[in-house]
Amino acid sequence: MNFETVIFYIFAAILLLSAARVVTAKSPIHAALSLVLAFFTAAAIWLLLEAEFLAITLVLVYVGAVTVLFLFVVMTLDFNVEKMRQGFWRHLPAALVAGGIMAAEMVLVLRTRTDNVAPRNFDVHYSNTKELGRLLYTDYVYPFELAAVLLLVAIIAAIALTLRRRKDTKYIDPADQVKVRREDRLRLVSMPAEKPARAAAEKTEG
Repeated sequence: MNFETVIFYIFAAILLLSAARVVTAKSPIHAALSLVLAFFTAAAIWLLLEAEFLAITLVLVYVGAVTVLFLFVVMTLDFNVEKMRQGFWRHLPAALVAGGIMAAEMVLVLRTRTDNVAPRNFDVHYSNTKELGRLLYTDYVYPFELAAVLLLVAIIAAIALTLRRRKDTKYIDPADQVKVRREDRLRLVSMPAEKPARAAAEKTEG
């Protein structure tokens, strides 16, 4: 066992433990921080596989954007953690079965793709970013376009759900704001001057 294999097993163990903490942590903040650790260790494993572009993308996109958004939402909203964790043990068997099926499928897919693949020796000028782009736009162009369409539909659906008109929400029409005049906002009222209360009381007593 060489040094690279030892480092891989160390990162893999950290990744599994942090992923388990994402699910089992009592605090949402701790779960989000464990997710950050899982992303960093996954990026380190990709660096060991010489996939530098994927590792940097994982750190920038998921750690720098998605996880920060998770932390912002969790720290802004007031979640009832105890109420959310009430059905944890009740749904745990179904979750373990579903997770086992997904893990078995991933093992089968990876085994069928790597059993008959011989290791390749790349030259100094090899770029995995260029190779990834070539695969995406040649062999996997239709799944890539399908994923892009699904993401576009999800963006449109999110915008439609956010911008729908509600009866209990007040809206401001910019056209009405532009048409407003000074006479509509300000009115001068002529009122007679009032006498001081003390003077009026003395006059009444006299």
